[in-house]
Amino acid sequence: MAAQLVPSTTATDQRPDSERVLVSGSRDTERRDIMFVGNGRCYHTMDWYRNAQRLCAPHHVFFATDLIESEGNIKIISANDEILNLFNIDGLLFRTQSTIGNIWRNLLKLMVIPIQVVRLKRLARQHPVRICHAHSMYYMYLCWLAGLPFIGTPQGSEVLVRPHRSIFYKYFAIKSLLAAKHVTVDSESMRKGIRELCGREAQVVQNGIDIGTIRQFSAIPQPRSQVVSIRGFHPLYRINKIVEARAASERKPHLIFTYPLWEENYREEVKRDLGPEDLDLGRVMPKTKLYEILSSALLAISLPASDSSPRSVYEAIFCGCCVATTRASWIDAMPECMQQRLFIIDLEDKFWLDKAMDYAERITREPYQPSETALTLFDQAIAAKVIVNLFYGD
Repeated sequence: MAAQLVPSTTATDQRPDSERVLVSGSRDTERRDIMFVGNGRCYHTMDWYRNAQRLCAPHHVFFATDLIESEGNIKIISANDEILNLFNIDGLLFRTQSTIGNIWRNLLKLMVIPIQVVRLKRLARQHPVRICHAHSMYYMYLCWLAGLPFIGTPQGSEVLVRPHRSIFYKYFAIKSLLAAKHVTVDSESMRKGIRELCGREAQVVQNGIDIGTIRQFSAIPQPRSQVVSIRGFHPLYRINKIVEARAASERKPHLIFTYPLWEENYREEVKRDLGPEDLDLGRVMPKTKLYEILSSALLAISLPASDSSPRSVYEAIFCGCCVATTRASWIDAMPECMQQRLFIIDLEDKFWLDKAMDYAERITREPYQPSETALTLFDQAIAAKVIVNLFYGD
């Protein structure tokens, strides 16, 4: 059973948090502050961070990062975020995202690891915290090298794909996973993947979404006609298959593209086949603007070659539209009310887009009514409480 939050102070010790230090290597139970270590450009990570800020208040939740605004990504950190500099590399990166830029970013990160480990140790001394929460394998690796207690949350491909492509990566992934105090993942497939990789048991904490805000938009009935691509403009997400399906379609719908990340060369290549009425919206901000788009969409499309637990798909369903996607293990973990809003496609069927639109028109005649199971599983506030209980556990 998850541990419950304990009082923030005791009558026997009223020292400020900054003066409460570890003694003889044991954890000081009076220490209440937390440090996230991750990518400050990532919406998903920042959402977890801000939920933790809210739940851990009045204690500090710091965010140590080396990425804030670069490669065409819009700055999403705010004045309320307690940002710590983990040797920022934004100024050393390319202006846009590309295959070469991705290779350079990865090489650069390898080169600055010693600097960032030293910086992370220094930050831990300057801001004594109870535990770190590392989002993605790279930041788990830094916490391990720095000798800090941490909870690790790897991303899907970091467990399901990359260890099978590189012995070097696999070795350090195993080291990082075994060093973590707890490991959380967003799907059963990732939990099984980690067990097979290193024998470690991970805890599944479902990717949550902002249900309260979404329902403000989806509660207003609107005509639905738009077809929206909601995943990264990157080869992994097979955006070209959407454009090819539209070319074969009898209905020839206009396409809208929203995406949190992209690969520049791939995007430019695919965009050559777009029509003048197709819309490339890129990274939509604020998030409420995306909810507004999805709440008037007929069909959202998600076609990744590999996937773990697609948050954008859950958002689209709660916004009331239908989602066309390929068969994946995460579908089986969804409640029936959400599965009914999915249209499972066969990419070998060149007319899949027309068939998905026909199904979407039928299913969206009635507003989406989430079950209690769906509300419990996918509310990010509930998921965040699980993580916070890990922060303050043993």
